[in-house]
Amino acid sequence: MFNIDGIIKALQTDPNTQRTAMTGAAGLAAGMLLSGGGLGKLVGNAAKLGAVAAIGGLAYSAWQNYQKQQGGPESGPEAFTPPPQAGAAAEELGKTLVRAMIAAAKADGQIDAEEKDRIFRRLETMPLSSEEKAFVFDELSAPLNLDAVVAGADTPEHAAEIYAASLVAMHPDTETERNYLTTLANRLRLDSGLVAEIHRTAGHPPLASADLTSSSNV
Repeated sequence: MFNIDGIIKALQTDPNTQRTAMTGAAGLAAGMLLSGGGLGKLVGNAAKLGAVAAIGGLAYSAWQNYQKQQGGPESGPEAFTPPPQAGAAAEELGKTLVRAMIAAAKADGQIDAEEKDRIFRRLETMPLSSEEKAFVFDELSAPLNLDAVVAGADTPEHAAEIYAASLVAMHPDTETERNYLTTLANRLRLDSGLVAEIHRTAGHPPLASADLTSSSNV
């Protein structure tokens, strides 16, 4: 079983810098764990949750709010955070979210050669398996590949989680970052209203809705 939270912790090379790759993900997890946030609907003991579950909680909360507004069907929390016994599914989702987060950090050149070196050195000190380290090395070293990110959206709920993970991995305050998120939302076929709700839940300003493609995917 991949230690996804350990990988995210290793990617958080500078906890004092908001724009460092992955800082947003760990910060989101900590904030939601302390406040209860949307995770209270997912499980009873929030203290046992990590960053991946926090992202699932964010996406779940946004999804539920959006569906209530639209009068559409609601999904259960297990659609966003697989139960522990679903080991393979949970691991694959974790990999998908880490891949999305790394890609988002690449979108505005946040992971340069120096940053990669810092992350690699940090990984070597972490209690991670050689397979886990190789996964991160490969993802960091590969060119930005939006097709690979979108390929993990095997359900509408997972598409929302991929977008949420991408959003919290950056602070979208540049045109390049906002353009990346707009393209990602359209490629994931997320309705503009759901995208806006994810941004609201995460505490980020919305994207320009005119640039988003309305979809009935959700």
